[in-house]
Amino acid sequence: MPDPDIRKGMPPTELSREVFEQRFRSRFADPAFAPLAKELDAIAAAAWDAYADSRKAPHTRKAGPGFADPDYELSVDWLAARDAIMQAQRLHDDPHGPARILLVNGSTRSEHTCPGEMSKTWRLVELAQRTIAALSGYHIEILDLSRTASEFGRTIHPCKSCVSTSMALCHWPCSCYPNYALGQVQDWMNEIYPLWVAAHGIMVIAPVNWYQAPGALKAMMDRLVCADGGNPDPTSTHGKNAAEAKALELSGWPYPRHLAGRLFATVVHGDAAGAETLRRILSDWASDMELIAAGARAQLDSYIGYYEPYATSHAALDRDQDFQQEVRNAAITLAQAVAAQRDGRLIEAGTGLKEPRPK
Repeated sequence: MPDPDIRKGMPPTELSREVFEQRFRSRFADPAFAPLAKELDAIAAAAWDAYADSRKAPHTRKAGPGFADPDYELSVDWLAARDAIMQAQRLHDDPHGPARILLVNGSTRSEHTCPGEMSKTWRLVELAQRTIAALSGYHIEILDLSRTASEFGRTIHPCKSCVSTSMALCHWPCSCYPNYALGQVQDWMNEIYPLWVAAHGIMVIAPVNWYQAPGALKAMMDRLVCADGGNPDPTSTHGKNAAEAKALELSGWPYPRHLAGRLFATVVHGDAAGAETLRRILSDWASDMELIAAGARAQLDSYIGYYEPYATSHAALDRDQDFQQEVRNAAITLAQAVAAQRDGRLIEAGTGLKEPRPK
């Protein structure tokens, strides 16, 4: 195989100082900032200096023992995220700890922002929580993705698709963020990764948005790509060195599956179309990361108030006692599968077989 080249040719994205400052100052449009004009001038100048110098990670330290290049300067943010993931893995692996279930609210709708009303998805998350909490020996975490739309500083930045350059360039956890030079900060994923790692079972509950996953859920899915084959050692590629990453991948990349073996359940609801399609997408995605389907009753898609007015959709959910019971059944199925797996009674056939064609 010939040495791979690195293709370039996209339009430049560098901003002039004038345009940069216009965008930077737009964050301070509130009249409350008017008396601070002199201070904002100084802050804007410092921000321009960081941008012009491309200081993505201004705080670093030497990687130290256990890395391919111990002297390479790693971001302290990335090291902290790595430490949190390692602690989460210890919780997952503790045979004496509780069974850990992660419930994911995949809806961005919330009463705390423009819709002015809670989502039906949140109600289903609470239903699943109550169902599992009624059992003994389970620790439940809720990841509420609606906070990306209603809470200050809760952001899931988009995936930059490093994988398509090389799997070895996609670091575990993601090293693309924070990027202080570009103002790409407050990325939530460094807190989300440990929730997935610690969990023995994950239940994703989501509505259909235009035949697809809601934006925040899709953003999280994209950013979890580093959990499936991601490189746990950024010093092996000296950061984002594409040529080094390509060479490392072609030397024989092992594609480590960092979330393999965890059990999953999916509940998707819609109002007119797309529920089955999204349920399949979520199931295929989780299976591709080598998570294990908890069972047939843990894979659910349905409609709430099929072709009825949106204004009465909560009342439609109130009436649909069968769907509510199906959600309870999905939660119980996941909980039972987790318990069986931890007891050694649930073994997925084919585990340990060599994959002839890794991604």
